[in-house]
Amino acid sequence: MKNKVTQRVNSNSKKSILNAAEVILNGGIIVYPTDTLYGFGVDANNISAINKLNKLKGREGPISVVMQDINTIISCAKIDDVEAEIIRKNLIGYTTIILPVKSGTVYKSIMGEGETLGIRLPDHSFATNLCKLIDGPITTTSVNRSGEIPLNDPNEIFKVFNGEFDLLIDDGKINHTKGSTIYKLENYKLNTIRK
Repeated sequence: MKNKVTQRVNSNSKKSILNAAEVILNGGIIVYPTDTLYGFGVDANNISAINKLNKLKGREGPISVVMQDINTIISCAKIDDVEAEIIRKNLIGYTTIILPVKSGTVYKSIMGEGETLGIRLPDHSFATNLCKLIDGPITTTSVNRSGEIPLNDPNEIFKVFNGEFDLLIDDGKINHTKGSTIYKLENYKLNTIRK
């Protein structure tokens, strides 16, 4: 993978989402913009792609995902109507919520304890539109090696990781400096995991 050059496409290009879908469906890794940080994205059900991503980041364990819309999230979750309403009201913008999901929603290695999964709906249309196009979730994890500061400048991302992933969706520098706030749904309450 080191011998190849990462492709770079402007987010405003009509082909950007088609290129991203092709990479994802072929088991590749993309970098894409969200409302908080740039994220590494792979097919959340492709173990080979997930393993490549973990090797790239130097980590293992749960990885949050983006899904196409709130109704898809509710249909995958193992929650009742009251909990579904909590999710509908709170899963917005800079927020990730960890909740129990049905088996088969994503590959098991990226789920947390008790078949839980961190899920986002970024206030940026690229990732949600991509999920609609491929009809499935993609991972959302910051663009950095484990323990290092996330990169939010496409030029810096390209310089550091060129050849280690397949496609960069360039949306310019993102000025937000931290990831989403993470909550866990427990006993009908959202408990803060990371601010």
